[in-house]
Amino acid sequence: MALKENDLRWFRPMWRRVAVAAFLVLWLGWELLFTQDMFWAVLVGAALAYVGWNFFYKFPKEENPNEQIPPPRPADEQDRQDP
Repeated sequence: MALKENDLRWFRPMWRRVAVAAFLVLWLGWELLFTQDMFWAVLVGAALAYVGWNFFYKFPKEENPNEQIPPPRPADEQDRQDP
């Protein structure tokens, strides 16, 4: 499941992604070592796997702020016709 554009912008700073992952690692450790409740351990482990995949492996690379975005092409008559 891909992240939405708002999520991508909010999680762009690396420290936010690391903070969420660290929180989940601590929570998973708590569930495994102290409470030993396997339901919550599996749930938090799945959330940690999701965070690892989307925040670190599949997260888009930094955008180059100096890169020029080409202007959109003007609409022609074919684009203006209704179906």
